[in-house]
Amino acid sequence: MEEVSLNTEPVGDDDGDELETEADCAMTEYVSQGGILQGGNPLPPSVGMEFDSYDDVYYFYNCYAKDRGFGVRVSNTWYRKSKERYRGKLSCSSAGFKKKSDANRPRPETRTGCPAMIKFRLMDTKRWRIIEVELEHNHLISPASGKFYKSHKNTSVGTKRALQLDGPDETQKVKLFRTVIVDAEVNGNTEVEEEESGRSIDYSNQLKLEAGDSQAVQNFFSRSQLVDPHFFYVVDLNEKGCLRNLFWANARTRVTYNYFGDVVCIDTTCLTDKYEVPLVSFIGVNHHGQSVLLGCGLLAGETIESYTWLFRAWLTCMSGRPPQVIISDQNDTLQTVVADVFPRATQCLCLSRIMQMVPEKLGSLFEYNAINAALNKAVYYSQKPEEFEAAWEDMVQRHGIRDQKWLQSLYEDRKRWVPAFLKDVFLAGMFPLQPNEVVLSFFEEYLNRNTPIKEFLDKYDLALQKHYQLESLADLDSKNPNSKTRCYFELQLSRLYTNNILRRFEREVEGMYSCFCSKQSNSDGPIMTYIVKEQTEINGNVREARDYEVLFNPPEMEVICVCGMFNLRGYLCRHALSVLSQNGMEEIPAQYILSRWRKDLKRKYVVSNISFSSDIGIDVNNPVHRYDHLYKCIVQVVDEGRKSQDRYKVSVQALEEILNKLRLAEQDPLV
Repeated sequence: MEEVSLNTEPVGDDDGDELETEADCAMTEYVSQGGILQGGNPLPPSVGMEFDSYDDVYYFYNCYAKDRGFGVRVSNTWYRKSKERYRGKLSCSSAGFKKKSDANRPRPETRTGCPAMIKFRLMDTKRWRIIEVELEHNHLISPASGKFYKSHKNTSVGTKRALQLDGPDETQKVKLFRTVIVDAEVNGNTEVEEEESGRSIDYSNQLKLEAGDSQAVQNFFSRSQLVDPHFFYVVDLNEKGCLRNLFWANARTRVTYNYFGDVVCIDTTCLTDKYEVPLVSFIGVNHHGQSVLLGCGLLAGETIESYTWLFRAWLTCMSGRPPQVIISDQNDTLQTVVADVFPRATQCLCLSRIMQMVPEKLGSLFEYNAINAALNKAVYYSQKPEEFEAAWEDMVQRHGIRDQKWLQSLYEDRKRWVPAFLKDVFLAGMFPLQPNEVVLSFFEEYLNRNTPIKEFLDKYDLALQKHYQLESLADLDSKNPNSKTRCYFELQLSRLYTNNILRRFEREVEGMYSCFCSKQSNSDGPIMTYIVKEQTEINGNVREARDYEVLFNPPEMEVICVCGMFNLRGYLCRHALSVLSQNGMEEIPAQYILSRWRKDLKRKYVVSNISFSSDIGIDVNNPVHRYDHLYKCIVQVVDEGRKSQDRYKVSVQALEEILNKLRLAEQDPLV
């Protein structure tokens, strides 16, 4: 271990050993519904917070101390042989005890051996991370006394940052401390301009805003919160205080996630294709099979830091409950962050997006049309992994494209985008199974490459309202099922499923009658294996007979087809239906009736009033959740108090009583 030196007297026990802390720390402790935080720091320090410099840590803790009513002093600072600081400890000014003095009239002891402190260290990312926190004091503290401490008079340590918007006239002073989780990695294409002084300015680490964009963002957030008290947004600033990343989600979005958050697609098309609006959307699918928005963000760039910040903001907004499956683009940076932030989720690559890139990536190759046809056949018509492997090998060998880099990367990731490898993963119909299927963007009609941010924000509510209207119309349509078939399976689902899903299922019912020669090939205990033959259309014009293997377990009422449609689409395929019908079953087994497609479930997208005494779903140990819950409760008080003069007076009096009780509780060491 490297030698260390202490620049002040030690307080308490500290061996100076290097400490290792987990990188999976919480998202910023200042995530709230108020966006940018101004004035004092509303939340205490916690393990995992990170800062750009030693001085920033000091300034943050000193601001917190002033807000709470105690002073700060540097207890320890550790140095490496290179004289580089790598660890520090800040304590309450009452920590430890003064050394004994031989003076005739020594000063009275003012310290109490207070344990309140924070320890922090320099990480490999070159950022300073808090690794240990003690918030409790052994003496009375009062915010009113903060002005008397020496540390609060010294403002040279740490700097206040300005939020630079469109120009000097729109500059807004803020104090915001972020917890940056990982190292900031910027892509090679950095954009640099020259100042009048000759110094270069790097704009690759901030949102590229045109004149008036910042005001449009502010107006959008303000308007959204006025009409929706549960509207959630977070703002991330870079080291110079400039806007870098944004995230937001309305109340309906947050409730929708509770119903349809099992499979989520992260749409980064606008970011990767260099749209004027660097939008990242979280998309799910509802009970009609329609796309639903689960959150939006604007990012400065495709960096690990930005993606990590956004995903943790989204995860915090969704009460820390990650999806089961995440579908994203084939992007190394994006895949790395998804694996880090959502380690338990199954990660898939967007097949539709991959196939859309084929002309761009392979269009210049000789015999492109033949290659494209072979690729489509291998991807969409391979039932088992070994079939795909054989078809791929034949394609690359026949056309001499084994060394094509993009194809090599696709093959390495094949288990995350080829349907033959994903038949054990529930994808809720968000994965295309035919070459002509395309997954459209949620904002398809409202956003193109040249749409400015101001225009997009103006159209954002229109896009949401259109999707809400489509869902309402589909709900109304589903009240009157339009099925006219006499098939038992279809009659059963017509009473349960929405019409959109029922229509998709009807195609399987119709296809069931084109399946033939179902026979039992062998049996293994209670499990029977059937071979179902079907005339299948290949590449749109050639039909060929194909065999589909179906396993049927009568005691457990289980039926599994090699085509995997139930997991991929969410309903049984024609081959499985043929086997059930042949065995005399008139209803689909209960385990194949999914609640996410049902029309008889009441889904309430309006956030109900919060009970002050109820903390269901709230992690009381998490300061973010405490802040969020208290904020919502206060919003209700404000809404009631504004209705009349009498209610206003009652509200103010009640709030004053609450504040007095909190101050008394803070001063009482037994509380």
